[in-house]
Amino acid sequence: MSTPITITTPRHVRAWAALCGAGLLAACASMPPPTEQMAVSTAALTSANAAGAGQWAPMELRSAQDKLDRARLAMIDKNYEQALWLAQDAQVQAQLAEKKAGAGKAGKAADELREASRVLSEELRRKKP
Repeated sequence: MSTPITITTPRHVRAWAALCGAGLLAACASMPPPTEQMAVSTAALTSANAAGAGQWAPMELRSAQDKLDRARLAMIDKNYEQALWLAQDAQVQAQLAEKKAGAGKAGKAADELREASRVLSEELRRKKP
């Protein structure tokens, strides 16, 4: 008759594994809701809308809104890490949309200024004797 082979793990290895597991649980549980980041991201989206991103950067604005909506859902699910990442990404997308809107407006103003300058130059040429 053969005796079963038992594999024993040293006590310090078991203690280390238990400590690591407890540490992981504590790390996950200790992350607070990213309410401040959610507020910052919401403000960035509002600012982008006010800057005209709907006209000049609609894809970026839509992306920011989508990510913020997904962050809100993650908050409801208490998945705070995902909510934080999505909210940060939403903020970046909203800021990009706002900058693109500013660039679009500046480009339009430059075009209008060039056209006004052209018209004025043409007018001056006609009035020369």
